[in-house]
Amino acid sequence: MLEDDLQKGHLFARLSEDQLDRVAKHAVRLHLQEGEMLFQQNDPADRFYLLLRGQIKLFRLGPSGHEKVIEIVTPCSTFAEALMFLDRPTYPVAAQSLQAAEVVSVDALDFARMLRESVDTCFMLMGDMSQRLRGLIREIDDLSLSSATCRVAAYIASRSEPNGGTFDLDVPKQTLASRLSVQPETFSRIIRNLRDQGILSVRGAHVEISDPDRLRKMANVCARPEDSLASTFIYPCPPKKPFV
Repeated sequence: MLEDDLQKGHLFARLSEDQLDRVAKHAVRLHLQEGEMLFQQNDPADRFYLLLRGQIKLFRLGPSGHEKVIEIVTPCSTFAEALMFLDRPTYPVAAQSLQAAEVVSVDALDFARMLRESVDTCFMLMGDMSQRLRGLIREIDDLSLSSATCRVAAYIASRSEPNGGTFDLDVPKQTLASRLSVQPETFSRIIRNLRDQGILSVRGAHVEISDPDRLRKMANVCARPEDSLASTFIYPCPPKKPFV
């Protein structure tokens, strides 16, 4: 049911049963193929989204056509919801699937009307957005103070288990480099350096962490662990809760 899927997002997990039914009534489930656009930069922003499966990149195009990846959206995350508070909003970024994806499209205008009817729901949403703002502030600090090696190491550390292990790099390297604000050739050079130091090994998209302690130390050279850039990439699904 759409109501069950909506509860996977932090934004909807604490809504009442009536509120959740109302959102579901105006929501639409969408399936995207790999590389399919969800919306374009400057399109009217009359809906926001919850990602259920796959990955979506949010990006902007500069005047020269250069693409800058703003965020890589992972399952259980909502995006574009803050735009509902603007007058005649448009999307400041474009959204494209990195792999086959499933999203729920939510009516932003009706959701905003629902917020006007519930002060508690408004404060809940404000709390969610405050957390995201803190994450963005941490990211600005990291981009200003951290070296490229710190950022790459922090991202890899966020994907690996505490004791090392292996994982697949499921984001294209060029996209990931853009997200970390490094050039693709710089990203490749950092990976080679980490490999040469015996910290990790890479075969295609498969990454094996050989020395997790050194990797974490490298990631934390420029930032405290809790303020690491890597924290902005992971937004886990909330535990399932009964209706309020």
